[in-house]
Formats: sequence, structure tokens, C-alpha cells
Amino acid sequence: MSVAIRVIPCLDVDGGRVVKGVNFDNLRDAGDPVELAGRYGKEGADEITFLDVSASVEGRATMLEVVAATAEQVFVPLTVGGGVRSVDDVARLLAHGADKVGVNTAAIADPELIARVTDRFGDQVLVLSVDARRCPQGVHTDSGFEVTTHGGRKSTGIDAIEWAVRAASLGAGEILLNSMDADGVQEGFDIDMLAQVRRAVNVPVIASGGAGSAQHFVEAAQAGADAVLAASVFHFGSLSIGEVKSAMAQAGLPVRL
Repeated sequence: MSVAIRVIPCLDVDGGRVVKGVNFDNLRDAGDPVELAGRYGKEGADEITFLDVSASVEGRATMLEVVAATAEQVFVPLTVGGGVRSVDDVARLLAHGADKVGVNTAAIADPELIARVTDRFGDQVLVLSVDARRCPQGVHTDSGFEVTTHGGRKSTGIDAIEWAVRAASLGAGEILLNSMDADGVQEGFDIDMLAQVRRAVNVPVIASGGAGSAQHFVEAAQAGADAVLAASVFHFGSLSIGEVKSAMAQAGLPVRL
């Protein structure tokens, strides 16, 4: 039996509230993270991802009290990211209810952080979050995609596919691949970038950024995504988790109904 493709709602949290914008700008309020997490758990989410979107930008740790309150409301795996800089940060998040921890900016500055975390907690705990975009003018990588940091605000010039490969070799258990170009636009996932990463790594890949219709989730799964993640379409009611799973099942994809 094939492994079920996971459907994951993402809570982008800023100042204790869930927010969502387009390309990480013009954020608008989408609700209370604890209430939304509870609702999504009841609606059939396979996992929930909680990202403190301003933690790295503001140079602070993830809001532990909000994480703990969110964890109490859900009975599916909870991945938490934002502001994670050390093994101790990971330990604190796990102690407050996270099942997995997402690392992004700090791992780019110190790739060996990935190995230190997975050596202590196991590779199933660490999700490498890759905020990638098509290379802008003046930036060149072999794949045509580069990694960004600080919520997409800073260019690194690092090839996104090469970074995913290196991270997997250091022990990252999953790759959360977020298209910064497609984020919040709702015109579909970046299938080209997703397919390149899928071919390059053997760990699960989570597609993120661009979902606007149930068919977009189907296309990402058909391109090799092991999980599909979205925010706006779920938060603002244009799609339900059930509708996404139904569309994938009708396309012959394995899901937990």
C-alpha cells in the first residue's frame, strides 16, 4: 500500500495571531492559532505546521506559550519553526508540545546545526524549511532557484536544490519547500522547483506556496510531493481539507479520508 499523501494546514503566526499575505507582504489577520489548530485537527488535517514568521527577522525565539496552547488542541503531529538557532531551542519546542521542529535561517548560517539536532533527537524531528525563489536578475545558480532567508527578505545566492541535497545528507528528515514567488498568489505550486528537489533527495518533500484550488494539490502530489501544505485557502474558507483530500482520492492518489 502506498504511503498516504499528507494534507497540512500552515499557521503563519505574527504577534500571537495567524496572518497571511502575498509573497510574505501585506499580512492580514486570519484568526487565533489555537482555535484554528483545533478546527483543522477535527477537519482531518494529517499534520499542522506552526511558523513564527517574524521570529528570525526580530532576532527572538519562537513564542513558547502559543506553541504549548496550540499543541494542547491537536492530536496530529505539530511542526513548529521560526527563530530556531540551537539544539537547546529544539529541546524547548519539543518540551512545549512540538513533534517536529523546522529550521531555516540558522541552518544556512551553520549547516552543522542540522547534524547536531538529528544526532540528539533523530532525523524524524528535523524539518528543513527552504524558502526558495527563481533567481532574480544578477543572481545565478545551476538550477535557476536560490534560497532566501528572513521570510524571503534576504537573498543568499545558494542553489536551492544543492542546499536541499546537502541538508538531507546532514540528516534533515524532511524538506519543506516553499516557493516565495508563489506564496499567497494562489495560482499553483512551483512544479518545476518541486520536481527538481524530488529527483535530488530521498527524504520526504512538502510542497508549499501557491495553492488556490483542489487541482493544484493534485498536481503537486503528482509531481512527487509527499505532503501538500497551504494556508490562505484553508484560513479564509475557499477550500476545506476534506475537499482537497477528495480531489486527490478521485485522482487515484493515496490519502487518509
